[in-house]
Amino acid sequence: MTALDPGLALVVSVAVAGGLEVTVGEPPAAVHPVALLGRAVGRLEGTDFGVPRLAGTVYALSVPTGCALAAYAVVALAVRLPLPLVGAVLAGLVLWVASSVRLLVESGRRVVDSSETDLEDAREALLALVGRDASGLSPGLVRSAAVESLAENFSDGFLAPLSAFLALSFVSLPAAAAAAAFLKGANTMDSMFGYPGPFGWASARLDDLLMFVPARLSTPFLAVGAGDPEAPLRARRYAREPASPNAGWPMGTLAAALNVRLEKPGAYALNGVADHPTVSEGHDAVGAIRRGAVLAYGAALAVGVLRWL
Repeated sequence: MTALDPGLALVVSVAVAGGLEVTVGEPPAAVHPVALLGRAVGRLEGTDFGVPRLAGTVYALSVPTGCALAAYAVVALAVRLPLPLVGAVLAGLVLWVASSVRLLVESGRRVVDSSETDLEDAREALLALVGRDASGLSPGLVRSAAVESLAENFSDGFLAPLSAFLALSFVSLPAAAAAAAFLKGANTMDSMFGYPGPFGWASARLDDLLMFVPARLSTPFLAVGAGDPEAPLRARRYAREPASPNAGWPMGTLAAALNVRLEKPGAYALNGVADHPTVSEGHDAVGAIRRGAVLAYGAALAVGVLRWL
């Protein structure tokens, strides 16, 4: 059996993930591994055995590790088959499941489109993107929240798994799949439990650690996607305003590139001298996310091609 060239394997995996993202978007919710994971870990809350911080720490580490081990095992077995291309395809499936951008773009577009014509629908649609109370938000603040979430989720939900997959592909294809699965598992735990309190403390801190590099790495992709490569330089002035050590970087980059005010009332206002996004600027943000994702996939493919040649 001839092993697949590592560069070709990376190209195939990224092409599979990107192709499925374009043609399918998301697996059906009933069988989506991340949705199934979310339902499973939702039962963990309340099972803290009287030591919520310790229990939360154990869950924060064991759930992503379990995801990583499962992905590693499946791909490791597949690459040993007589057709090693199967392993690259399965690794691409793992990457596709672990990273998501089409649903993010579609959700953001719905919020922006409805924000002027049907504010209640926009507020309801916003709940798919953010956890804050949207009931009293004005149209401008609704669009602001949507743009903030687009930027942050581009970093956490898309670029983080992709960059982890790319980095660990230099070790092995199973390691790359495991890295993407671990990132997705950790991000899911943070989304479910990473709020202030002893049980969610470890999930939030682990997510902060894992997203440190992707948040900063996202800035050139978002800036170029928005047509303003210098935006990250200006975003440095207010990237540290949010409490999160990471979210301000992608959000600040879009705020600078689009020259809009991104505000969470009572918490922060990025680029406070500007106005909240208009409908047109909201669409510009959606376009920046889409183009940034294309650039990121292209960069990963380029790395694979260079390794292959």
